[in-house]
Amino acid sequence: MAKRLEGSVALVTGASSGIGEETARQLAAEGAAVALLARRKDRLETLAVEIHAAGSRALALPTDITHQDEAVAAVDRTLAEFGRLDILVNNAGVMLNANILHADTTEWERMIDLNLKGLLYVTHAALPYLLKAAEDSPRKVTDVVNLSSVAGRRARLSAGVYNATKFGVVALTESLRQEVTARHVRVSVVEPGVVSTELDSHMKAENRAASMKPFQGITALEPQDIAEIIVFIVTRHWRSAINEVMVRPTEQSF
Repeated sequence: MAKRLEGSVALVTGASSGIGEETARQLAAEGAAVALLARRKDRLETLAVEIHAAGSRALALPTDITHQDEAVAAVDRTLAEFGRLDILVNNAGVMLNANILHADTTEWERMIDLNLKGLLYVTHAALPYLLKAAEDSPRKVTDVVNLSSVAGRRARLSAGVYNATKFGVVALTESLRQEVTARHVRVSVVEPGVVSTELDSHMKAENRAASMKPFQGITALEPQDIAEIIVFIVTRHWRSAINEVMVRPTEQSF
């Protein structure tokens, strides 16, 4: 039986761990060739070997997407290797929660640079190829899937700048959707609640303890839960566009 994404090419940012890694793995299992973007070369290469061993194609592209030239080069390498681009998953992100008073403003810059500007750089570089592929794809459609968060819909104490970046992802997604949906490029946003990933591990210890306290006692989602939703979005019939999915752990009430 033919795989649902056979002949398609996907590019996944933040593919070295967590949601990005699992999404790349599941897209490859559906037949897509996958370009893997992140900064950690060793992890990307390990994942690429795994995907090759399972019978699919993968390209490890160590990339810092906060630099526009690197984002453009990675998209160009994907096209040179695979000849097209059908699916873009903008997953890369960082969460550095802290109160705004006395904040380390370099952490604000890191979140804005990666969560917003990096997403924009990759999307801007990829969009012409996605539009072109939509014209000749057997699926009659291509996809952009942006990872936001429940934090992109609900602001809370100590997460103000992270909230701002994720609210921004939601707004960017909807604006782009209106721009390209009639040309068969679907644009979707996925907004998870707490997921068991490395996302909270980059915070300073005191900020992490305060920020993650509300999540104590909650069984978090796993990366595969979100990857399954992304695969669901990109494998719908071309007439069906899943614009937005919010998914929380069953035990998360906020």
